[in-house]
Amino acid sequence: MSWQARALIGLMWGTLKPASTLLMRHPLALAGAARLGDLARLVQVPAPAGVSLKQEVFTACGGEWVRGGDVLDERKVVLYFHGGGYFSCSPCTHRSITWRLSAVAGRPVLALDYRQGPVHKLADSLTDALDAYECLLSRGHAAEDIIVAGDSAGGHLTLATLLALRDREMPLPSAAICMSPWADLTDSPRRENRWQDPMLPASRVRWLARRWTSGLDPRDPLVSPVHGDFTGLPPLMIVTGSTEVLRDEARRVAQRAREARVPVWYEEWPRMPHVFPILADVVPEARMAFRHMSQFLGAVAEREGSVGGTAAA
Repeated sequence: MSWQARALIGLMWGTLKPASTLLMRHPLALAGAARLGDLARLVQVPAPAGVSLKQEVFTACGGEWVRGGDVLDERKVVLYFHGGGYFSCSPCTHRSITWRLSAVAGRPVLALDYRQGPVHKLADSLTDALDAYECLLSRGHAAEDIIVAGDSAGGHLTLATLLALRDREMPLPSAAICMSPWADLTDSPRRENRWQDPMLPASRVRWLARRWTSGLDPRDPLVSPVHGDFTGLPPLMIVTGSTEVLRDEARRVAQRAREARVPVWYEEWPRMPHVFPILADVVPEARMAFRHMSQFLGAVAEREGSVGGTAAA
């Protein structure tokens, strides 16, 4: 474990975990955090050298195109859903992920600014994700040239999108990547890692899940994807930390996918915090995770090539 990771984890214990305990406790706090997120969108943070950003508008939401280099295959795309518990963050807060994902995937990333709570509902976020995917298809991107990815709540949205596309008999993307996915919104208590996670308090995650599932069936696969049937879904990569309070959900997603004969690339990084790839500017392990994503996408491309060759023969 790098000294950078040790230092940041220690900082999280004293800052992010207490802040999460306060924010995920009262509806007014959620509304305030969402408002701060809206104001943060107005702050213009310069992109790293060689990275370009371009704003995009869809039917009910927006987003931004992120290009992590000059030599990219513009026929292909990554559709990315940021995390934030469905009430905070935006594409601009996750650029350290999206530009690197663009670079390792060799294609532009469309980071979706989907609608979130407390004003909007889970169904609105899913509608925005499906609309964006259909928009990419209508613009001439073949389904096999699309990768869907997301972290935390965005990992939840990634899985829900895959299940919804499959159920609607729409063409599926070639692969999906989930970083620390929040996949179970039922009222089940989270006992594993509740004292080891340096960032997320288990009781507050449970409180937030209750709020977002009010009036819904929490065992509906589009609400809690971990209870879904993954049959027919594309290859899936799951990246998580060993001490995360959400780690067991990632394990269960991998197990459900394997039971459905979905190729799964599962990585559990020792002692890494929630969505640690976002720390790639300072943490070596986070940068290494993107190299592993590149290997996963290379394996997917090789698999597609072999399947295509067999079909042609």
